[in-house]
Amino acid sequence: MKIFLLAIIKLYWFLIPKQKRRKCLFKTSCSNYVYEKTKHEGLISGLRALKFRINNCNSNYMIIEIHGEKVLITRANNLIKKELINKAILKNV
Repeated sequence: MKIFLLAIIKLYWFLIPKQKRRKCLFKTSCSNYVYEKTKHEGLISGLRALKFRINNCNSNYMIIEIHGEKVLITRANNLIKKELINKAILKNV
């Protein structure tokens, strides 16, 4: 099953050009993050990573400053540190 998930991600990369893909909130794109988690930690870890990204990577977010550091609050109310946020998202703030 691990190979199946990795194959689906590779197929996605092959079929959809990078410039046509939706921009990710995170520094590491969702597909790369899930691919690496699955490859190195197994199917269950990859599926958990996929679920986390699906629940948190959307346009319904807020960026606020806490103790002088910018953080992103996702729709699921998770806090994402500045070093994990895509630089393109931070430019708009």
